[in-house]
Order: sequence, then C-alpha cells, then structure tokens
Amino acid sequence: MFSGRVDFLLSAPQLKFLPDPTVPEIAFCGRSNVGKSSLLNALTGRKSIARASVTPGRTQELNFFEVGEPTHFRLVDMPGYGFAKAPVKVVERWKTLVKSYLRGRQVLARNLVLVDSRHGLKDIDREMMRMLDEAAVGYRIVLTKADKVKASELERVADRVAEEARKHPAAFPELHLTSAEKGMGIAALRASVVADAMGESWFE
Repeated sequence: MFSGRVDFLLSAPQLKFLPDPTVPEIAFCGRSNVGKSSLLNALTGRKSIARASVTPGRTQELNFFEVGEPTHFRLVDMPGYGFAKAPVKVVERWKTLVKSYLRGRQVLARNLVLVDSRHGLKDIDREMMRMLDEAAVGYRIVLTKADKVKASELERVADRVAEEARKHPAAFPELHLTSAEKGMGIAALRASVVADAMGESWFE
C-alpha cells in the first residue's frame, strides 16, 4: 500500500478547508516534539513527506496526505500540543479546530495518539485521550522513540501506559512500541493503519 502513491494533499487551518469526506482518514496527534513527522515519514517509507522540525509546534493546521492510486485513504497530521511556543489565541484556535474535526468528521476511522517513550503519559496526553473518548473516536497509543530508553525502563513505561489506557473506553488495549530511527515496530503499525482504514478483509 505505502510503496505506491503517497502525496501531500492540503493544509486546513479551518474546517471549511477540509477535503471532501470521500475516503477513510487516520489521524496522528501528540505533544510537540514527540516525533510525529519522523513517524509519518517512516510509516510511509518517505524521507520528507512530513517535514520534521527542530521547532516544536510548527504544525498549526490539519495536514492531509493521500495514499493509493486511486486514493484508498488519507493520513492526517494534526497540530502538536503541549510545548508549542505560540500565543494563547493561536493555541485556542488549534484546540477548536482539533475538537471540531474529531467530533464532526464521519470518515475518521482511527486516531493514533503518540507518546514519547522517555516520558510516558503527561496530563496534556490525558486531556487528548479524554477528548477522543468524548468524541467516541477509537484510538491506538503509539510509544515513539523507543530506542532512546533502556529495555527495562521501556517495559515499565509501556506497562503504566497500558494500565491507564484500559480505563479509557475509546483506547485500544494494546500499545505500539516504535522507533522511526531504527524502524522498530513500523511494519506492525503500518499493517494496523491499513487495517483500520481498509478493514481486516483487505488482507484476505
């Protein structure tokens, strides 16, 4: 699937700029600097489909990427949250955009919540998870940068996150442990994304 066409479609700073809801969408969200762009690049097998930035919070719109020819589904890069150096009004605008998208986008098939393996869940992640629970949008939790911590610490972080995830009705019970840099867990996550977008029967 990802060996074929993967193209940037558009950036939507407001809901009125969203593309027509014609195909399933898989959205990616996470704290600023969680490694979202790097994961998107690794997932799609591209070096710069999503531009990684040294400045947290660069993504201020919903960025849409189309997969397949014809388009089978879209990937949606959502604005990073947490440590963005942005004015309060800008942050509030992001929140409004994200909440409206989550609650009103019928073609949204799944959301991926990215969590830095070095830090585990922060309150801002929990806020996002509650937002997804309220919107009844099923989501997978993806631990990023798993190569940056020792195996024993990674296991402890994963156990704590999984235990907390079980308390959230919209969260999948199993976690994805990934490293965009080392390729760890990327194939499994890629398969899950395709299954979420296309249905399990696509593999049959």
